Amino acid sequence: MSDDIHPAVLANMNSIKHAQAGNREEWLALYRDDAVVADPVGKSPFDPEGNGHVGKEAIAAFYDTVIGPANLTITPGKRTPSGEHFCAVPMTAENDMGNGVKTKVEMIAVYEVDDDGLIKSMKAYWDWSEMERQFKELGLA
Repeated sequence: MSDDIHPAVLANMNSIKHAQAGNREEWLALYRDDAVVADPVGKSPFDPEGNGHVGKEAIAAFYDTVIGPANLTITPGKRTPSGEHFCAVPMTAENDMGNGVKTKVEMIAVYEVDDDGLIKSMKAYWDWSEMERQFKELGLA
């Protein structure tokens, strides 16, 4: 871990890097065993109960279902650290589904890390209904 970069900012940077590159094991290694990923926060087809994906096994399943199959380009905005363990990041995630078909999500992601820089929680705030609208527009729903 770099002493020059806030640990939650570094976690976000590494998460983006590994998600875009399809580095499953490296991405999962960023998370604590008891971490929570809520992407998006609240109920969605990814998380029907709206409780987030809790623990490495559930986070791995989320990766395999959502991130792994995607062809992502994630563009972060200004990363804003808060305290010793948090940062908030506006991000745009585009998924190139091939043949000129793309979806785009604007979100605010909030990362919490522990004292070792491992991610305790990642909460991505974005509107699932906007994704549904895009699916319908693209003829995918």
